[in-house]
Amino acid sequence: MDIDPAVPQLSPPPVRAGRNLPVAIGVGAALGGLVILTLLTVKATFLLYVGVALAFALSELAAALAKRDINIPVIPVAAGGAATLTCMYWLGPRDALAALALTVIAIFAWRLPGGPSGYVKDVTAGIFATIYIPFLASFVVAMLMPADGPRRVLTFVILTVCSDIGGFAAGITLGRGGRHLMAPAISPKKTWEGFAGSVVACLIGGALCLPLLLHGHAWQGLLTGAAAVLAAILGDLVESMIKRDLDIKDMGSLLPGHGGVLERLDSLLAVAPVVWLMLVIFVR
Repeated sequence: MDIDPAVPQLSPPPVRAGRNLPVAIGVGAALGGLVILTLLTVKATFLLYVGVALAFALSELAAALAKRDINIPVIPVAAGGAATLTCMYWLGPRDALAALALTVIAIFAWRLPGGPSGYVKDVTAGIFATIYIPFLASFVVAMLMPADGPRRVLTFVILTVCSDIGGFAAGITLGRGGRHLMAPAISPKKTWEGFAGSVVACLIGGALCLPLLLHGHAWQGLLTGAAAVLAAILGDLVESMIKRDLDIKDMGSLLPGHGGVLERLDSLLAVAPVVWLMLVIFVR
């Protein structure tokens, strides 16, 4: 068919790539608002909030692994994880460690009726899920235990958010003239420009949070921020590596503009034990 050059041609609508940024910001603000609300009112509500988030994250991980015929013993992992978090808050770390050990034993036993085929694979995945989600999250609960616990947890959350926002802002501004990928085989969106932004934001966040929220010193905040940003980047890369191995784009779709719950928890889970340790050293 001939095309008349005098007749204007309709071009196809532009394809929009990436996530819906306004929606992502709105969802992130809502999640952060719930954190602040529960932290500054009743501690038990924050624990409930954490428990719900971890339950969704575990279900997403189990569904993702099931696509590769890896079946997590979800019931003992979920029950043992809840017991670990409960023991950490109400009884202390020694009882939480005992609950964690009993969870591993329960995973061994739970999978026995399924037969030998895939036993090692499923049990290993169950133990991995237990360590990755409830065990790392137990350090958030450990931060919450002291009298100034809400401010410790708030510091931890702020530093992790600083890493995300700083990395995003620097990635879309400094990266315009040429992106330098950190680990293209793992995360094609992670750049050194974004890493620099995360470092600057976390250092500033730490230098402000430690003196203002926890009566610490600015230099302690700088060290805490530096440790937090390294852990946050590692957590993000680990979750990306899991998705690459399973050949999936997102762990879930529950949170518009973000993907799954585990997408929001990956950095938080890795940062929690690091910030807990730094605050144990610096804050008395």
